[in-house]
Amino acid sequence: TKEFDEINDFILNQNKTMNGYIDRECVQIPISDILYFEAVRKLVFAYTENQVYEIKYRLYQIEENLKGAFFLRSSKSTLLHVTKILSLETALNGRFYATMSNGEKVMISRQYAADIKKCIIENMR
Repeated sequence: TKEFDEINDFILNQNKTMNGYIDRECVQIPISDILYFEAVRKLVFAYTENQVYEIKYRLYQIEENLKGAFFLRSSKSTLLHVTKILSLETALNGRFYATMSNGEKVMISRQYAADIKKCIIENMR
């Protein structure tokens, strides 16, 4: 069933890691620690509770690799870890802001807002 597949994907992704770089030093980052990914001027960064890592992949590659790990597109340049969202608040023009578990606010464009809200509601059940 779909529910079983989602649970299975979630469990499998709990132990996954990704290479991140801080000042050219390679570090293994547990996927479960990442709050969101952001693309800025052809570079991609992973944000955790208190650290930012450069990632050597394109955002679309990360999105493909992490299907089933609760990472959803929130704008053209951002992927959010939906389980790390504490709250949502409305903004202008149909946009939202997600407050992440570290208190940081990340914009959700209206194009992706419905998918994120749907995922959050489904995970509350």
